[in-house]
Amino acid sequence: MPKLGVSIYPSKSTFAEMQAYLDKAAALGYQRIFTSMLEVRDSVDETIANFKAIIQYGNTLGFETSIDVNPAVLHEIGIQANDLAFFADLGVAAVRLDEGFTGHEEALMTQNPYNINIEINISRGQHYIDMIMDFGANRHNLTGCHNFYPQPYSGLGDDYLLSTSAQYKKYQLTTAAFVDSTSGSVGPWPFANLMVTAERERTMDLATQVRFLKATNLIDDIIISSSFVSDTDLEVVSVAFKEPTLSLPVVLANNVSPLEQTIAFEELHQYRGDFSDYMIRSSQPRVKYRDQAINPTSAPTSFERGDVIIGNDNFGQYKGELQIVLQPFTNNEHYNLVGRIDPNAVVLLNFLHPWHNFTLHQQA
Repeated sequence: MPKLGVSIYPSKSTFAEMQAYLDKAAALGYQRIFTSMLEVRDSVDETIANFKAIIQYGNTLGFETSIDVNPAVLHEIGIQANDLAFFADLGVAAVRLDEGFTGHEEALMTQNPYNINIEINISRGQHYIDMIMDFGANRHNLTGCHNFYPQPYSGLGDDYLLSTSAQYKKYQLTTAAFVDSTSGSVGPWPFANLMVTAERERTMDLATQVRFLKATNLIDDIIISSSFVSDTDLEVVSVAFKEPTLSLPVVLANNVSPLEQTIAFEELHQYRGDFSDYMIRSSQPRVKYRDQAINPTSAPTSFERGDVIIGNDNFGQYKGELQIVLQPFTNNEHYNLVGRIDPNAVVLLNFLHPWHNFTLHQQA
């Protein structure tokens, strides 16, 4: 089952702060912890003790911790690929390799007797995962997790996100990626302008980030990369993650009637199967509300991608049908404008397909 995660950074936080944060997250259904040893260079013994204390506390709450390392960190600590006893003692569920080896070492690590997952950096791309599998990796101890990118404009493009994630799903491996919020107060590095996986997430609100990653159908687990995000944001992510169908945020237009709002926001919509290149059609409302008036209102003479429209009394048998515009077309006074998909969420339309269910909600 897909899991929701938070991040903690023991080298930059007190035990009490992390404990309180994990308590809140656990109550909301979070099950994963991401943490990193990449930035740890001083007081290694003390730092390891701090990691162990909070990881084992997380274990008592049912969390599974993934710890980020690379070959240089493993060398400093004196860990060999064929001996993961150090990580078993820490209590982690997974070791994430931010940078990897040759494929042979990763495969060997998956064969550890502790059944610790080896989490591979999906964002590395190439044929890295194929090489690991060629060395006979134990697929049951192998997962993938994307990077996050604190620098603006450095996050993954959509095509790369999808293609690299698909490489891992080909092997039926669990995948993960990151979302972030400005309410987060602690991260691993000195500079961060949202630590997100995909660049387009940087302009999205937090719930839309979650919906975007879910909508790809290639990302299983979603992790908040900053530590100590607000209670509100913890709940926002939890609610969006648990949504049973894709929900699209709509910026409401002016003069929208109560009936139109009911049709838009209180119905479960289905993308009609005999589809058009110009619109997503939800036809059932026209049957349910055929006897109710939908008076024509002032609307644009043409519509743009992302507009949400409803057939009015001028539209005969199509009165009450809800549509989402995919390509521009002329109104001809048949439609009322209900609103527009939030511009930063219009990309979600790319992942809706005929016969898919969806809902709409009013953007706050």
